[in-house]
Amino acid sequence: QVQLVESGGGLVQAGGSLRLSCAASGRSFNNYGMGWFRQAPGSEREFVASISRGGSRTYYADSVKGRFTISRDNAKNTVYLQMNSLKPEDTAAYYCAAGYSTGWQQREYDYWGQGTQVAVPS
Repeated sequence: QVQLVESGGGLVQAGGSLRLSCAASGRSFNNYGMGWFRQAPGSEREFVASISRGGSRTYYADSVKGRFTISRDNAKNTVYLQMNSLKPEDTAAYYCAAGYSTGWQQREYDYWGQGTQVAVPS
């Protein structure tokens, strides 16, 4: 079992930045690929970014490429999502997930956090 707890969400003006964190506990964190997903009100949950176990490979949705950066610190059992140049359309609940994959599909991840809310007013 892996427990995931997100933090760092909040209200930020368009063009601003936030850094989300996801702290993991339980089984060996560095055995898992990690992903960030988000879900806006009335929308399906969508892939944002993922990172391989060692951190050498990262993947991004086209909508966030060049603005968001995923990273991880295996010594701290934590994965991060640095979000820059935020837009109103980035408003969503953000979830981190752990799995034996770094894919874009939710079914590839076995463990999920409870989410943290990000709001970017227009």
